[in-house]
Amino acid sequence: MRGFRIAGIVSGLLLAGGAAPALAREPVPGAAEDPGGCSPAQLDVRLDRVDPGAGNRYAPLVFTNGSGAGCTLRGHPALVVLDASGDPLPGGVLAVEGPGETVTLEPGGSARAVLHWTVTADDCPDASALLVTPPGQGAATTLPFPAGRVCGALDVTPVR
Repeated sequence: MRGFRIAGIVSGLLLAGGAAPALAREPVPGAAEDPGGCSPAQLDVRLDRVDPGAGNRYAPLVFTNGSGAGCTLRGHPALVVLDASGDPLPGGVLAVEGPGETVTLEPGGSARAVLHWTVTADDCPDASALLVTPPGQGAATTLPFPAGRVCGALDVTPVR
């Protein structure tokens, strides 16, 4: 019971910001510097080959660092599946598999998030585009979505 009380106090202090300076870690001497989050100008985004099977579809969403400097990504991309009129499809997007780890992209390096959706119902709407916002960014890219229909929600993993 005492452990819960202490955890509650520490959590409250962290949320309030009162203990943050005391718990901050110093950088390790000689450790590599964090290159910082990827900016929209650094990333090229593309939808890779769609893999069909038994009513399911999978496709990697690839983020490639096209700049000359390293950067990091962490978490799930924000996605909106659009119909031919540019309206969002019903069902939305479901982030799966937790927050993920920080991925460092060296120049020319890539990270992927995996998309999954089903096509088993008869009345599924057709998708024609995917609005993609990389993790930690506000700028979106619109990609063609040649995969056809999407039944229900589209699932997305964190970048890896």
